[in-house]
Amino acid sequence: MRPKSMLLEILEKASAKAVLEAKPQTEHGRIVDYVHFPFLAIVNQQEMKMALLLAVINPRVGGVLLIGPRGTGKTTAVRGLVDLMPPIQRSTCPYGCEPEAAYARGIDAVCRECAQKLARGEPITAPDRMRLIELPLNARLEDVIGGINERVALEQQKVRLERGILSYADRNILYVDEINLLDDTIVNAILDAAAQGRYTVRRGPLSSTYHARFVLIGSMNPEEGLLRPQIMDRLGLRVVINGLANDKYRLEVYRRVRAFTDSPHDMLALYAEETAALTQEISEAKARLPNVTITGPAERLALRLVRELQIASHRAEIVLLESARAHAAADGRLKATVADVRAVAPLALRQRRSEFITRYVAQCAAEDEEIRAKIESLS
Repeated sequence: MRPKSMLLEILEKASAKAVLEAKPQTEHGRIVDYVHFPFLAIVNQQEMKMALLLAVINPRVGGVLLIGPRGTGKTTAVRGLVDLMPPIQRSTCPYGCEPEAAYARGIDAVCRECAQKLARGEPITAPDRMRLIELPLNARLEDVIGGINERVALEQQKVRLERGILSYADRNILYVDEINLLDDTIVNAILDAAAQGRYTVRRGPLSSTYHARFVLIGSMNPEEGLLRPQIMDRLGLRVVINGLANDKYRLEVYRRVRAFTDSPHDMLALYAEETAALTQEISEAKARLPNVTITGPAERLALRLVRELQIASHRAEIVLLESARAHAAADGRLKATVADVRAVAPLALRQRRSEFITRYVAQCAAEDEEIRAKIESLS
């Protein structure tokens, strides 16, 4: 039997070190303003951690929705991804020009300065890491999509459009806590940007188009209201989270939270080695992903699952198969098999069935049959 990759091994067996007995660390690799609770220090909740990593490895899974009561580690897990972000190539141009656009559509697809750099053989991108961009609940529409800089307009008598949060989220993770409480106008802006990978801001004669190719992660407490179906459909993987039932696990949560509160840098140092190893594995899985193919049996199982569960949306099989590819890449393989489909199916297919649509389609089919019968009787 083939052993699991290091990524899956680290994820499933992250060291439950004796954080209360650990010796204080006197040296740290760096000093940061804000230290996040280590992702690998989250006790259990394997499905949640796996879903988040699959979305980082393969943005085509369509993001993640975390559903559960307060205090179950949803926001903690998402913010813990900061230390695991893989490297990417990011445009150095203020207009977001990318070399792929020039190669595919010609040199006119980039700005003049970038065209000159490409002609000289100079790069217009630079290595960077994915980032976590948080969208606060009190954000205005202008904050989200961008708009006129009011300060510059008043002080300098100049009208200038500035980027919004969605633009800064390009090729990053956009996280929305309490996503079910977002204002409808902001939800519509996110939906439009997520569907097209870009959006346009128009203010009078001024207009500007921005890239917005982000991985959307949302979390919510169902006690506070349901999520609109339109945005629910845009989130590929769904994780239903509950409090841990095992007393041993719950006590371990308390111990780790207390240790982190007492000395966050020491807690981070305890998991530094495993975090670095997992970060490297994620980068390698992301690089491996373009070469991962899906076997015929895996495809057939995915389609059968969708059919048997009476799911109408084609996004179901897209998310399922892309998640299977990410799972195989995480396991160090170039073929996604039936086992990969089985591993990710609950995440990809959960909450995608619609009793209303099933009844509606059946009603329409019955009406069509009645019409055809009437046509035959009168012919």
